[in-house]
Amino acid sequence: MKIWSSLRKIAALSVVAMGLSAAMAPAQAEDYNLMTPGTIKCAFTGAYAPFSMQSADGKWSGLTVDVFREMATRAGFKIDYVITKWDSLLVGLMAGQFDMLCATMDLTKERQERVLFVDGWLESGGRLVVHTDSPIKTLEEFEGKTMGVLVSSTWAELAKGLKPGDTKYYQSESQAMRDVADGKIDGIVTDSIAAAWAGENAKMPLRLVPGYLSNIQKGFAATKDKVELVKVLNKALASMVADGTYEKLTASLIGYSPAPEQPIKSLGE
Repeated sequence: MKIWSSLRKIAALSVVAMGLSAAMAPAQAEDYNLMTPGTIKCAFTGAYAPFSMQSADGKWSGLTVDVFREMATRAGFKIDYVITKWDSLLVGLMAGQFDMLCATMDLTKERQERVLFVDGWLESGGRLVVHTDSPIKTLEEFEGKTMGVLVSSTWAELAKGLKPGDTKYYQSESQAMRDVADGKIDGIVTDSIAAAWAGENAKMPLRLVPGYLSNIQKGFAATKDKVELVKVLNKALASMVADGTYEKLTASLIGYSPAPEQPIKSLGE
């Protein structure tokens, strides 16, 4: 009888131990709804300094790339990058062509209704960028001038408020910046971080006109069935900010940490 009693106790302890292990273990691969278990197929637009840059040997780096890579590594995932045009990112995501977007995407209410974002990971804002020698000193002085904006971007709507005389749409923001530098257009509305980087690091003759047109947080988007994936990536991001890794990765590129003081939390946690 004592033997059976001991066996029953051992069995009971084993069940408890298994329960604890299950509670502490990460979700199984199938819970993440990934196209390939253990790998996040992630789309972005390619080179867009300082968010994503490619070296001569083909390796990617930059604010977006470095932060997302560290998040994925901490969460235990590999990354399969896919380069896609900006206006095809959300369309491709909704069509199931990839698991996530690791592009630098504004976290707007409209987009939150369609997709599920990881918590806001960067805060920035829209600015008017003109040639260094431009006579334009204030936002009001741009009225009637020629504007350049990225197609299907939030900048296009913001630019309307400056009352441009003509607007040219671009597939690549880097090309729009080059056209400002070459005097082909009078200015563009773009992200303040990207513009500052281009002016200082790409040695382009660009100048930021005083005043923000918007203040926005940026996020990494996934389809709404990937709640478990977003949860584990949120934890990875929070740990990066807490231990100083986030600041090291970002400040080395732009001189400061752009982490939001109050990140937008799509899961409401």
